[in-house]
Amino acid sequence: MRVSTCATARLCPLLICLYVAQRSCGTLSQTSPIKTLRNLNQSQSQNQTGNPEQEKDQHNRPKRGWIWNQFYVLEEHIGPEPQHVGKLHSNSDKGDGSVHYLLSGEGAGTIFIINEVTGDIHATKSLDREKKSHYVLHAQAIDHLTNRAVEPESEFIIKVQDVNDNAPKFPDGPFKASVPEMADIGTSVFQITATDADDPTYGNSARIVYSILQGQPYFSVDPKTGIIRTGLANMDRESREFYSIIIQAKDMAGQVGGLSGSTTINITLTDVNDNPPRFPQKNYQLYVPESAQVGKAVGKIKANDEDFGINAEMTYSITNPDGDTMFSISTDITHYISYRMYYEKKKAYTLQIEGVNTHLDSRFSHLGPFKDTTTLKIIIGDVDEAPVFSMDYYILDVYENAPIGTEVGTVTAQDPDSTKSAVRYAIDKNGHVDQNFNIDVSSGLITTKHILDREDVAWHNITVMATEVDNPSLVTYVPVTVQVLDVNDNMPYIATDSDIIVCESSRVGQVIQIVRATDKDDFANGRFSFSLPGDLPVNPNFTLKDNEDNSASIMSRRRGFSQAEQEVYQLAVEVGDGGEPLLSSTSTLTLRVCPCQRGGRARVCQAQAFLSSAGLSTGALVAILLCIIILLAIVVLFVTLRSKKTKKEPLIISEEDVRENVVTYDDEGGGEEDTEAFDITALRNPSAVGEMKLRRDVLFQAWEAGAAVGASCVSLALADEDINEIIKQRVAVADRDTRGPPYDSLQTYAYEGHGSPTGSISSLDLPAAQSEFDSSDLDEWGPEVHTLARLFRESESKQSQ
Repeated sequence: MRVSTCATARLCPLLICLYVAQRSCGTLSQTSPIKTLRNLNQSQSQNQTGNPEQEKDQHNRPKRGWIWNQFYVLEEHIGPEPQHVGKLHSNSDKGDGSVHYLLSGEGAGTIFIINEVTGDIHATKSLDREKKSHYVLHAQAIDHLTNRAVEPESEFIIKVQDVNDNAPKFPDGPFKASVPEMADIGTSVFQITATDADDPTYGNSARIVYSILQGQPYFSVDPKTGIIRTGLANMDRESREFYSIIIQAKDMAGQVGGLSGSTTINITLTDVNDNPPRFPQKNYQLYVPESAQVGKAVGKIKANDEDFGINAEMTYSITNPDGDTMFSISTDITHYISYRMYYEKKKAYTLQIEGVNTHLDSRFSHLGPFKDTTTLKIIIGDVDEAPVFSMDYYILDVYENAPIGTEVGTVTAQDPDSTKSAVRYAIDKNGHVDQNFNIDVSSGLITTKHILDREDVAWHNITVMATEVDNPSLVTYVPVTVQVLDVNDNMPYIATDSDIIVCESSRVGQVIQIVRATDKDDFANGRFSFSLPGDLPVNPNFTLKDNEDNSASIMSRRRGFSQAEQEVYQLAVEVGDGGEPLLSSTSTLTLRVCPCQRGGRARVCQAQAFLSSAGLSTGALVAILLCIIILLAIVVLFVTLRSKKTKKEPLIISEEDVRENVVTYDDEGGGEEDTEAFDITALRNPSAVGEMKLRRDVLFQAWEAGAAVGASCVSLALADEDINEIIKQRVAVADRDTRGPPYDSLQTYAYEGHGSPTGSISSLDLPAAQSEFDSSDLDEWGPEVHTLARLFRESESKQSQ
């Protein structure tokens, strides 16, 4: 089967006439000519399927009779019977009921049903194109007897044909818009757009036309674009600010029967600067008392402007010089006093005030000028004022130690009123009161009440108050500062918190320390001078040099000091100032001798440095000493146990076996003890044999102890004695000493015999030679060799004697 349009050109006018007749009779409601044409052509093609001669076209190609593209069905059908959609027919159908037609797909069996014998398709429900615009279905032709398909399955579409059932809408309404006042006619304000759910591709169902229902003649709307424009020129916001217009949208191109919708647009006229400022009055009058404070607001004045916002902003100014000198005006339309006003000098002021717009629009300059002026008269009121001091504050001075009642200075106040009332003075007693001054109640003369000391308080602050005799409630205060001037009434002195350190290695002319003087008086009294007292003998150890810069240098007059000889020295220093009268004092300085570090960089005694660097308390020192004692006890115990363990065994192991044996013993050599077991000095001084009962090591320790207390190293002279006897005695001592070296050790005695004709070549008996070494150089080697240096100096002094 094949569905086509007009089979022949001759049938088209007839079908159109038939459609018109049906529309007029109401039998074909809202059915388009195209749809009727398709249905009729479809029926015609079904009636012609039985003609074999028509199965081939003019090119002898067979016609396909089982193909459909689409059917049409009207939406919103409300008839009593199901709406006929179309008819399926196969060329194999002979009309005997042997062919059955089946329908499947979207809505098959629920929305669309088919007559299995005739192939007629009907819509059982009312359809809405806006919900679903088309349905896809499949058709089959089945042989009733064999139940086999006589035609292949074919797909076709049923389109829901639109009718004008939706009115235009404004989903975002109502709307707000604005346009500047005084805008030209035709100025664009807003564009409005309506929507229509109908099919815009079919007919005029979705073709919208705009019109204005309310708002003319102020505004108009373009029927096609929906653009709203101003309809009048020079609309004034100050006359009317808000407009509400109603716009209608109608489909079917605005024809009768079309559906419509409307919305409201609220339009606001925005402000422009088209109105100049105006003062409500041309003359104003204001009363201000003369006691009004400077900088205080005295009144307000304002010009009106029908505009608002920045278009109403303006600046104010005083245009006449007389008013501008005494008063000022700010943008917040407030008047302020610039200077103190006196009724006695001027009783009224006239101000010319001007207000000018700050934001001008050149388009409306012809409506200007955008400024206005007014006159303000300020009347000054007379009031009883408090006394006024001649100065805002006073600074006076007086010398210290001045007698009680000394004049310091005078403060002056007077009544500014025309009555010129008498004034009384007093010192304010509130708060901190300075009791050192008096004031005359009538003249304002300030005098001292006590003797002042600049070194105690150099500045005094008081507050003087002045009151009118006729009206004591009117009080004025003024601050007064009194400076106490200095006189030379304090002696200078040298302030030293600690002793002055003198190094043992100090040289002649070396600067020990620089000292400075202190004086409680003002340094304007002159510089300080330093000297040694003339009534005292010359100090042999130290001298003083005035540096003439308010400092003095203490210098050494001798070379080298010994802490052992004298640790502390005293030096008297006389200090004088340059004041009038000249004052001086004598300060005694304490100098302490200490062995300084190398180079004398840190002049701190070693003991003091140790204690200060350690920073330990007495308890900590005791704890340290206890720990040391415990460690020593442990060491002594260990040595004792060690000596018992290493006790000598006999050299001959067996008395019976006296043959040649290798004798071994665990006894280390004495080292230096083997060669120094005997003091060679005893051999050289036989007279001291009786006293030499100790070993060399014990004797050497005794010699060290003697050297620590200042024993000098002097060459010993030998006497003529029998050396053999001395050697025998020393051998006996060695034999009895079990701590000495082994019995088979060799003792060497460096003794040269007498009687040689050539004499001795030893230097022992030679007289002491003069050493080229200077013992003072040892002072620069640090405190470790100070004792050695002292011994050398003592030896030199004894030899010189």
